[in-house]
Amino acid sequence: MSGVSALSTQHQRRRTRRYTLIAVAVLAIVAGMALDTKVVKKGSVEEAQQGFSAATYGDKTFPEIKSDVESRAVDASELAAALAANKQEAVQKYGVGTPMPVFPVRFQGIVGEGKSGMFAVQVAGLPENVKVRLQTGPILTGTELRDATGKIQFGSFTNQIEYQNAGTAINQTLKTQLLDKLDRNAFTGKQVDVVGVFRMINPTNWLVTPVSLEVK
Repeated sequence: MSGVSALSTQHQRRRTRRYTLIAVAVLAIVAGMALDTKVVKKGSVEEAQQGFSAATYGDKTFPEIKSDVESRAVDASELAAALAANKQEAVQKYGVGTPMPVFPVRFQGIVGEGKSGMFAVQVAGLPENVKVRLQTGPILTGTELRDATGKIQFGSFTNQIEYQNAGTAINQTLKTQLLDKLDRNAFTGKQVDVVGVFRMINPTNWLVTPVSLEVK
C-alpha cells in the first residue's frame, strides 16, 4: 500500500470514529430527554401544579370569591345612600380596585323585563334614579368576579391573555354551578334574593353579576 493510500485510510477511520462518537452522544441526549419528560393529561392535578389551567382555575377559585363577596356584601339601600352622600368615602369603605372599583352588594327585588339575559330588578329602598340590572347569561360580560376580592392580580399570570382567561374561567364556573339552572323564560315577575358584584362605571346604574341567587 502506498503512503498516500495509508494516510487516506487512516483519515477515513478517524472520520468514521468521530461520526460514531457524535451519534452516540446525540442518542444519549435524546434518551435522557425522554426519561425526563412526563406526559401530563389536560385538566389533571399535575397540569394545575405546573401552571395556569383554564380547565381547572374557575372551579378552584369561584368558591373563594363567592365566600369573600358574601361576607362583605352591603345592603343595596345602604350602599346607594353612601355613594350619594360621598362617593369617594363609599369607594374607600366598600369598593375594591381603581379607577373603576367593584362593589359587593345584596338585595331583594322583583324581576322586570329582560333582554339578552340582562333583567331589570325593582329593589325597594333605592332612590328612583338608581337602576339595577342583573346579568344571568348565557353570555356573561366583564371581569367583576375576577376583580371582586382584589387578591387576583395580573402579576400572578404569565401574560394578559392568561389573565383574561382567568376571568372567563370564573364566569364559566358561575354559569355551570348557578345560572344554567335558571329558567330565564319564566324569570320576569319573580322575587329574588341576590348577592353579587358590580363595577361602578355609573354610580346610579348597576349591572350586577350574582354569586348567589335565590328565586322565590
